[in-house]
Amino acid sequence: MLDKKNVIHESNLRRVMPLMDLIFPQLADNDVAVHIPFWPDKESPWSILSSEEEYSIINQMQNMKIDFDNSLERNKNISFDTSYGPIYIHPSAEIGEYVRIEGPCFIGKNVEIRHSAYLRKGSWICDNSIVGHSSEIKNSVLLPGSKAPHFNYVGDSILGFNVNIGAGVKLSNVRNDRRNILVSIDNGKRIDTGLRKFGALIGDGCEIGCNVVSNPGTILVPGTMISPNETLNGWIKNN
Repeated sequence: MLDKKNVIHESNLRRVMPLMDLIFPQLADNDVAVHIPFWPDKESPWSILSSEEEYSIINQMQNMKIDFDNSLERNKNISFDTSYGPIYIHPSAEIGEYVRIEGPCFIGKNVEIRHSAYLRKGSWICDNSIVGHSSEIKNSVLLPGSKAPHFNYVGDSILGFNVNIGAGVKLSNVRNDRRNILVSIDNGKRIDTGLRKFGALIGDGCEIGCNVVSNPGTILVPGTMISPNETLNGWIKNN
């Protein structure tokens, strides 16, 4: 968890650091940031979720040069689809039965993918993360130590370091009217992301209770705790 001072005074910090560094401060620690995406635009962290960007997570995975010593045939009850890109699985990762994985996909060191999980195109699961039973990940990044362990949907989102989302949490990624997703940032400004599909940015160390649903474009400041059965929208921090 982050020091409370960093959370309480995030509005002051926002004036001197890019949005990405505010939401995901642990990315600055190169000792723990291994095999993570590259962000060229730190003021628009969501930009790497766009398939039209040169540095989208999909393109980054397509161009990876990692030689993991593993075999996609190690468990015949796992379904692999490499039609749209490669699948990288660290040999220390544990993959449960009846999991489906679509490329491009990256699964890092000591990751646990549990029974019947569904990793759709563009899933980047960093070291020590968990994707649980019947959880679905789509075009999203789980930074090191983050967990989507029970019946979760994570669509076009980025989960920070050591985030935990409770059972049944859904990160919605599409507006009902199909218009572009807007985000609110700490100074009250509204920004058009240019994306039709964008879920949430969940800051480092956040804890989200069971059965929470976030509306598209939700941003949680690091260290935020959310009670069960809430609906989330906009820029959120604990008081």
